[in-house]
Order: sequence, then structure tokens, then C-alpha cells
Amino acid sequence: MSTPIRVLLADDHTLVRRGVRLILDGEPDLTVVAEAGDGAEAVAKARETAVDLAVLDVAMPRMTGIQAARELSRRLPGLHILILTMYDNEEYFFEALRAGASGYVLKSVADRDLVEACRAAVRDEPFIYPGAEQALVRSYLERLHRGDGLPERAITEREEEILKLVAEGHTSKEIGELLFISAKTVERHRANLLQKLGMRDRLELTRYAIRAGLIEA
Repeated sequence: MSTPIRVLLADDHTLVRRGVRLILDGEPDLTVVAEAGDGAEAVAKARETAVDLAVLDVAMPRMTGIQAARELSRRLPGLHILILTMYDNEEYFFEALRAGASGYVLKSVADRDLVEACRAAVRDEPFIYPGAEQALVRSYLERLHRGDGLPERAITEREEEILKLVAEGHTSKEIGELLFISAKTVERHRANLLQKLGMRDRLELTRYAIRAGLIEA
């Protein structure tokens, strides 16, 4: 019998992790070997535990699932990644693909789709939740027809990391320690964010972070 697929599961809600773990551990070819409560912990766990597949929630503290996917793709290019989310959102879907994920599964139908998506990811096959294909392809073709291509990022990856942490209420010193940069560099990025987004203070940045799905309201 072949070795089961070793899964890292990251979600900031314990009950969700417990439910997803029950689904995965109920399959003979899948086993959850590590759990994480946020994206930063997921990256750390993936580096210290032998895993084949990371299943990441989008909205998590400190580092979102998409941010974690980017980091994992850079650090562990052989790791397969799935995004598990409540957001039926085209922008998140394309961001997930950019970040290195090979699949996008909705929590509302995880009991139906997640096992199949895990197996597809490890076979290096993309997985899109049923019903999304036509809408996504139609939207993409419409953008190409207009000459738009894929939607551009409004801010850089580093600015996004800092925006999320600012919105969560971390100080510049704390953010610097989390990202291994100086507090002065954090302040510079923060000033750039305010200017680029046309905003005045942390409250407006927080509202933007909520709209962008970086933090939950």
C-alpha cells in the first residue's frame, strides 16, 4: 500500500480544522500530519514537518493563506498547495493561482470536493470548484477582449503584508520583528501605502484591508 499524502491544514478556526481533519483522515490515502492557526505558523510548520500538501484558509491572522502560499512556493517549490475558503471570489481565485496554489475549494462544499481536490493537487492537476469554470473563463475572455489581461495588483506583496499587520493593530516595532525589517522601513512602507491608496490614517487602511479580504470585519 502506498504512503498516504501528508497534509498540513491551516485555518484560524479550531472547529473548522477539526471538521476538515475528519474528512481528510477518513480517507486511506490522506493523513493530516500538522495543523496551524495562521499563515505564519503554516509556513513554519511546513518547514519543520515533512508534508506533501498544504491546505490553507484565505482569511487568517498575521499572514493570509494567499500570502502563506506565496512564501511556501518560494521556500518549498515542491510542496502542493490548495486554498480552502468561504469566498466565491474571482479576484481571490486568480491571486491564489499567482501565489502557487493548484486548487481553490469552497468550504460550503468541502465535504464533496476537498478529497478530490487534494488528490488532484498531488497529481499536479488544477482543481476549480464545479460551477466556477464557465464564469471564470467568460470573465477572463471579456478582459482579454477589452485588452485588460489579468487584473493588476494595486500594492506590492510587501505592502500587502504590512497593510494586514497594521490593520490588525500591530505597532511598527512589532511588524518589523515579524517581518525581520526595521521599524523605520515599516514606517516608510506605511507612508507609501497611504500615498498610493489616497488614504489618511490607520482606520482607512483597516477598512481597505477588510474590503480586500486581508482581515475579517
